[in-house]
Amino acid sequence: MKDFAAIDFETANTVRTSVCSVGIVVVRNGQITDTFYSLIQPEPNYYNYRCSQVHGLCHKDTDDAPVFPKVWAQIEPLIKGLPLVAHNRPFDESCLKAVFRIYQMDYPDYDFYDTLCVARRKFPYLENHKLDTVAAECGYDLKRHHHALADAEACAWIAREIL
Repeated sequence: MKDFAAIDFETANTVRTSVCSVGIVVVRNGQITDTFYSLIQPEPNYYNYRCSQVHGLCHKDTDDAPVFPKVWAQIEPLIKGLPLVAHNRPFDESCLKAVFRIYQMDYPDYDFYDTLCVARRKFPYLENHKLDTVAAECGYDLKRHHHALADAEACAWIAREIL
């Protein structure tokens, strides 16, 4: 696959609509051509301790952040016509569908690919198939794991290697 957009969401709590950041990496002809990162005001707007411990975000980071529809208005032209790729697609796709639903936006039925699923088949010998582990196997050093843009970059690297 040479043309796609890697996507990663972080959530404020266990509710899928609570996306609090998004990272996008656009790949065309096998090369990264664009990146996008934004904080997002989560819905519902509260953070649980566990999620904050994972990604380091809290209320003070997103209190003045735009709501999802404003962020997606910036993303949509960047990814137009591209399939989406995520590491653990069910999570990111369910977040995307959930925020589209809660904001009553028409979901465009994106084609979605999963690097985790392919990595499990391609690298059965790995101890685990977490993003940082698979990225390392593909030659990418993920330094800021659970930062949405860093995770999307790692996913894009993996996708270029194995999809």
